[in-house]
Amino acid sequence: MPHSVDRRDFILSSLTAAAGASALAASPSAAMEPLPRPDGHHFKLSLAAYSYRELLQANPPQLSLIDFLDDCARFGLDGAELTSYYFPADLNEEYLRRLKGDAFRRGLDVSGTAVRNDFCLPYGDSRDVEIAHVKRWIEYADMMDAPVIRIFAGAAQPGQSFTEASQLAIEGIEECCQHAAKYGVFLALENHGGITFNVDEMLTIVRAVKSPWFGVNMDTGNFYSDDVYGDLAKLAPYSINVQVKVLIKPAGQDVQPTDLSRLASMLKAANYRGYVVLELEKDGDARKECEKYVNELRVAFA
Repeated sequence: MPHSVDRRDFILSSLTAAAGASALAASPSAAMEPLPRPDGHHFKLSLAAYSYRELLQANPPQLSLIDFLDDCARFGLDGAELTSYYFPADLNEEYLRRLKGDAFRRGLDVSGTAVRNDFCLPYGDSRDVEIAHVKRWIEYADMMDAPVIRIFAGAAQPGQSFTEASQLAIEGIEECCQHAAKYGVFLALENHGGITFNVDEMLTIVRAVKSPWFGVNMDTGNFYSDDVYGDLAKLAPYSINVQVKVLIKPAGQDVQPTDLSRLASMLKAANYRGYVVLELEKDGDARKECEKYVNELRVAFA
């Protein structure tokens, strides 16, 4: 696809020029290091369709993805994350291109998408299905001009050691990154339980992946240690997408509001440049709550 190759080359040349000898210019065999970035930060705000999950998945649905885009535009956001879970089962290229156009007409980027997957499955048909699913969504992301896909590592299977499970995950990520490189789409590994439950174990996986089309999706609500913010700070230098939850639960403590200003300071220190995506997991009217927290994000990340 010429469009995809051109976009990939543009991203490569732009980041290389901005960051000098960047990871994207390095040998594909090199393991991942913290991302070299120009000094300073640049935040763009987005909203994950997952925040509207009950509205989008009601029977019948109470809202459509177009309604979601309308709200993102009304909130004054820069983008919208069109989470894969809420697409029709029979989607095709025409649908995806039309959805991209719907976002564009509302002044929105498609900031990314997300898939469910488990790369810890042993070799065989079930694992092949997982890898094919991610590869298919890489192609879908390209059709929407979505630059990044949130992916999971998965969970150790019965009898697997962490080392065995993580090696399978690394192999699956690298195989999908090879496919992603053809389309100029990045894969961002989310801290999402399983073998990424512990930040240091997650970073052993992240650092082992050999691809310039890979990074971290920092989910601020998915660590539960006694030092949640310290864990997140370790991920910040590797993050290419940030998913903000409005609540955290440190070990041995009650659920508490996320310190958005502290997150912003952390990401500024890491020279983060990219999307900060609200993903609401909180009771209440999702539309009202999202508008409220978008406004709070705008203040904290100014």
